[in-house]
Amino acid sequence: MRTTLTLDPDVASLLEAEVHRRRQPFKRVVNDAIRQALSPRASRKSKPFRIAVHKARLLAGIDPARLNQLADELEDEASLRKLRRLEK
Repeated sequence: MRTTLTLDPDVASLLEAEVHRRRQPFKRVVNDAIRQALSPRASRKSKPFRIAVHKARLLAGIDPARLNQLADELEDEASLRKLRRLEK
C-alpha cells in the first residue's frame, strides 16, 4: 500500500538516525517501527517488577511512637539553618 505521510521534524530525524544506524532501507525501518508500536502488548514479554524486601530496625534510643516529633524537630532545625544563612 502506498500512502503519503507528513512526519514531524523530530520523528523524521529519529527515523533517519535509525536508518543510518541499522543500514537498512527507510521503508523497512518505518514499517518495523510501526509494526512494533502497534503490536499487541501481550506479545511483549517483560519481567514483572519486583522489590527486594529489606528488614530494617530502628536505632537504639529512637521511639517509634515519636517519629513524627523527630521529623518535626529535624524540619525545624533545617529551617533555622536556612534562615541563618539568609541573615548573613
